[in-house]
Amino acid sequence: VSDLRSSALPGSLDVSRSMFDLRSPPHRFMKRYDSLSSVPSSTSSRKDSQGSNRSLDTITLSGDERDFGRLNVKLCYVSSVEQIWITVLHCKDLSWPSSCGENPRICVKGILTLPKPVQFKSSAKEGCNDIEFMETFVFAIKLQSLQAVRLVFKIQTQTPRKKTIGECSLALRELSSEESSHWLDISPPSK
Repeated sequence: VSDLRSSALPGSLDVSRSMFDLRSPPHRFMKRYDSLSSVPSSTSSRKDSQGSNRSLDTITLSGDERDFGRLNVKLCYVSSVEQIWITVLHCKDLSWPSSCGENPRICVKGILTLPKPVQFKSSAKEGCNDIEFMETFVFAIKLQSLQAVRLVFKIQTQTPRKKTIGECSLALRELSSEESSHWLDISPPSK
């Protein structure tokens, strides 16, 4: 433990006092500082929903400083029959506009962005913090065609009216017969 008083920076308040200096009441001078920059960390950066620490530069806040949630999907390509298997597992920490009501019915619409787009949609579930879908969609498409496109997911409300509340996407260039799991950050829908 080092006492930082000797290396005080001009103009920095309380940075010079060590957090571990036990001669003063701990709560009066204790502040949390990011280990890289001496900038106070915001409380939202201390723990994410899984309870792990994240640094400030990995957090992107939307205009109103809230997360839109994350979508968990699994992908697999079965080359013997030239099929892509897409499993929509669940949505975590999903938020939606208050205009959609307290518990809107929510579904996930998927689009393979081929020249002739391939679309699919999950069944609608009641909106909550962790929505389980557990639905698999299978399409017969050549691997070479898939590796040049993206898989786009649109999170939509079905009630009170149909509305896209968020979206995320994934490039398919590394698609393989090994099943892969992906957590995608949901963004506000593009205009």
